[in-house]
Amino acid sequence: MQVQRVVLASRPGKNGVPVPENFRLEETTLTADLQDGDVLVRTLYLSVDPYMRCRMNEDTGADYLGPWQLSECVDGGGVGVVESSRCSTCNEGDVVTSFNWPWQTYAVLKGSGLQKVDPQLAHGHLSYFLGAIGLTGLTALLGVREKGHVIKGANQTMVVSGAAGACGCIAGQIGRLDGCVRVVGICGSDEKCKALVEDLGFSAAINYRQEDVSTRLKECCPDGVDVYFDNVGGDISDTIIAQMNNGSHVILCGQISQYNKDLPYPPPLSKETQETLQMKNITRDRFTVLNYMSKADAALYELSQCVKSGQIKVLETVVNGIENMGDAFCSMMKGGNIGKQIIKISE
Repeated sequence: MQVQRVVLASRPGKNGVPVPENFRLEETTLTADLQDGDVLVRTLYLSVDPYMRCRMNEDTGADYLGPWQLSECVDGGGVGVVESSRCSTCNEGDVVTSFNWPWQTYAVLKGSGLQKVDPQLAHGHLSYFLGAIGLTGLTALLGVREKGHVIKGANQTMVVSGAAGACGCIAGQIGRLDGCVRVVGICGSDEKCKALVEDLGFSAAINYRQEDVSTRLKECCPDGVDVYFDNVGGDISDTIIAQMNNGSHVILCGQISQYNKDLPYPPPLSKETQETLQMKNITRDRFTVLNYMSKADAALYELSQCVKSGQIKVLETVVNGIENMGDAFCSMMKGGNIGKQIIKISE
């Protein structure tokens, strides 16, 4: 059968900004002759995420991430439906997901590498398994729980950078549900600020492109900052850390502002910020959700119940068509999405 796929056409370079031309759409032939253990899947939704920028380099800088190879099919989070199967754990019609789903309209995959999901957990919104009820939601929930030290009744203030992104918008809602009395989001547009406050229940939001972050933080966080969910790094993080309280906590989730630079991960801090962390006894531990997968099933069920009850609202930016994967990825890297960036491949 003829299928479409996206391959890595070129690398942007360690200090380069990705462009859609780094990706190429191809047609290829897929054999429908399945071997034992194989399943044929039809792709429904694909995900683009900031960590993928590292995979565009020959050296990802992370031992748990392999680089994408030139002229080879790109992969990432995906959801699809089983069309035919020679695997005992997958049946025709099952909805399945994987962290290593090829960017193809159809694919033959090993059933052992797929996770079967129950559409009812997502109220039928199958794309949620790539976001709020998937690895993104897990990162937000477990990041707050494992590294944030949120305590009900402790009058804590949380700040989230990249707050209108896939992970940030969930993390802020988790912080509020877990007991923070004030949750403030940092993002890059007035539209995003409005969504954070009016749709997701953030206490306030700051547009870093239009407002002085330091001044606005003092206004929005009069008692200082106790928990910082860091998705961006750079100058914004330096500004927030400067206003953190003694014994507070940084959840080091991502550093998207630094991903187009040839820097180690996590990137080095300024001398002033290092001194602030030390002087105020602020914890700043790198958080990698893959280290906590033993807690994944319970956490995913909790997330699904929170979404179902409306305690967690889900925002998505959906683009149609596999031919738009490169555009969607580059837009996400520049903050063009509100909530999770999803590409819809088929019905």
